[in-house]
Amino acid sequence: MSRIHEIAPDVYRISFFMQEINLEFALFLVKDDEPVLFHTLMKGTFPMMREAVSKVIDPAKLRWISFSHFEADECGALNEWLNVAPHAQAVTSPISALVNIGDFAIRAPRALGADEKLVTGKHSFRYVSTPHLPHGWDAGVFFEETSKTLFCSDLFHQNGDLPPMTDKDVMETVRQTLIEYQGNELLANYMPYTVHTRPMLEKLAQLAPRTVATMHGSVYVGDGARALRELDGVMKETLGQERRAAKSGG
Repeated sequence: MSRIHEIAPDVYRISFFMQEINLEFALFLVKDDEPVLFHTLMKGTFPMMREAVSKVIDPAKLRWISFSHFEADECGALNEWLNVAPHAQAVTSPISALVNIGDFAIRAPRALGADEKLVTGKHSFRYVSTPHLPHGWDAGVFFEETSKTLFCSDLFHQNGDLPPMTDKDVMETVRQTLIEYQGNELLANYMPYTVHTRPMLEKLAQLAPRTVATMHGSVYVGDGARALRELDGVMKETLGQERRAAKSGG
């Protein structure tokens, strides 16, 4: 069952909880002259998500469909959305357009360079290239400059059936989620921490987001710059070389 919440003016979070894996999945819809969908989720969710989107706008009027990186929950249902929205186009990184979406999508994507903007009417989205953050060399995130909303994909990932929005600190939940994943052999390499991670998080912090729209878990509303800098510490603690060395006995 899908759930719809307006998390910022014209910005809607549409989500569902998958109890079997204790994880919520969310896509974000921005109403504007040229409506934008962030994340398509998996193919199997498309009928449910299309019905939910139709409660906010006519899905056929979607103009832009975007995501962070090539992965099933990010863009698995891309072609299904492109089929119902005849004027829609994927918007992604040059790397993604070259090695993934240019072949995968039924229509050619629009590629945005680092810090290039997508203006959709009242809203302006800045594309920030973040290779391997959260993961994948094609990764990037979008910052909506009017509402100061950061669409950050898997950053701030929180397991559990959580409130749609919170102004409370989410870092302990993020920490426990990353520790849980590190303890699972299948998921241990979910997200890297490299010498490039901190500079990229600092660049995002300098945007000073007020709303941090993560795919998994509560949307955080508050001091996004502080939260991003704290996230660096949590990622270093849970994913960094020191923790890996300790786990391996090195």
